[in-house]
Amino acid sequence: MTEGLWARYGFLGLLRLFGDVLYTRLVHRGARIVRRPAYIRGARHIRLGAGFTAGVGLRIDAFPTTPGTVVDIGADVQVNDYVHIAAINHITIGDGTLIASKVFITDHNHGSYQDHDRQSAPDVPPALRPLASRPVWIGRNVWIGEHVCIMPGVMIGDGAIIGASAVVTNDIPANCIAVGAPARVIRRFDPTTTGWLRPEFLVPSPADAIEAHA
Repeated sequence: MTEGLWARYGFLGLLRLFGDVLYTRLVHRGARIVRRPAYIRGARHIRLGAGFTAGVGLRIDAFPTTPGTVVDIGADVQVNDYVHIAAINHITIGDGTLIASKVFITDHNHGSYQDHDRQSAPDVPPALRPLASRPVWIGRNVWIGEHVCIMPGVMIGDGAIIGASAVVTNDIPANCIAVGAPARVIRRFDPTTTGWLRPEFLVPSPADAIEAHA
């Protein structure tokens, strides 16, 4: 075991690893490892599930508008380098989810951009525009690719895969692959064939057929 670690990390890498493990045990109890540097603000409003693993440069900003937990991360979640999570409302990430590097997840915008919204007009500096928020929910066993942006109000179902550089502005159903900006579904898992099929080739389930003819 020690020889394997030595071959993988080297002397300086092992020193850093042991330091990161100690930091995690002292500051983020229950997590597997949070590699430094980590920039976590509003820690009392964040719940990290058992077995949480984070790469370098993790940034979590939790500034709730009402008391309570605003970032709720489930068990065995893994996030890679330079992931940024920003919450003032609520962001939930389900068990077993894997997040690649340089992913941005937010539940709020600077400005609401609705009809007759003078406070969000272009001549108002963005930092002075009122914050508008909607909760984000990410299910279990979701895989989020590199450079993905997940925007306010989005729900991503269990088992979904979000392709690299996607911008998720609308809900993504469970067991689907979504890509693009804005993200759209290109594949859906079919439990009958145990394959990832394009939506037009899926055979409707009995429940779908009943709903279609209701």
